[in-house]
Amino acid sequence: MIPTILLFSIAAAVAEVLGGVLILSRPVWPRRAQETLLALGAGFIIALAFFKLIPLSIATLGESAALYLVLGFSLIHFFEHTLVGHLHFGEETHSHVMVSRVASMSTFTGLIIHAFFDGFSISVGMQFDFLVGLLVFGGVLLHKVPEGLTIGSVMLAGGYSKRTVLYSAVAIGVSTILGACSTFFFSSASPHMLGMAFAISAGAAVYVGASDLIPEVNKSGHRLPPFIVFVGMMLFYVSEQLLERLLQ
Repeated sequence: MIPTILLFSIAAAVAEVLGGVLILSRPVWPRRAQETLLALGAGFIIALAFFKLIPLSIATLGESAALYLVLGFSLIHFFEHTLVGHLHFGEETHSHVMVSRVASMSTFTGLIIHAFFDGFSISVGMQFDFLVGLLVFGGVLLHKVPEGLTIGSVMLAGGYSKRTVLYSAVAIGVSTILGACSTFFFSSASPHMLGMAFAISAGAAVYVGASDLIPEVNKSGHRLPPFIVFVGMMLFYVSEQLLERLLQ
């Protein structure tokens, strides 16, 4: 199982770096493409959380699952928006950031933490239930390229060199892998401890979908991205059905 988890976490990290490379190759990236990917990811992750992660957490832990769900939600909020003052997804267009390296580093720090929990969620999901882990990976993958575009554009806007931009994207990708590796001791842990970790990752998924991604989609001046959220939910359903048949 460990080699499989590593493989999927590396794939997520590569998608992150790809986003950074795309920003370097084309500094002005089409906003509509970013919004579409973010909307797909938001719908997919929200459906995953409410149809799979939360029910499975409750089934495993009972009422105590609520505590760990809130803990996962709160951890992401604390690291992304309490300690860090500037974090959003998508190409940076705010003019004040052009003169603020502090804002760039705040975004970098927030995305490092965010990426760590992405890897954590993939790994815990696969250890808990391989099908669920694949679905978590799918949700993470959908927003990894926009995440890479985010850090690339923010670092460029902050006046950093192209080399620093690339290193930043690589660092966030490595954080994803480290998040996955941090859970390997759960393979020998009790089912209750694994359930606790799973519920924490479920709470984190709710935050990523509802607080990180949906607000970015709602900022769009077009009607299509909010509609794409529902397409993302349908994509979750179709993916789940296909994976269940393939893994039978």
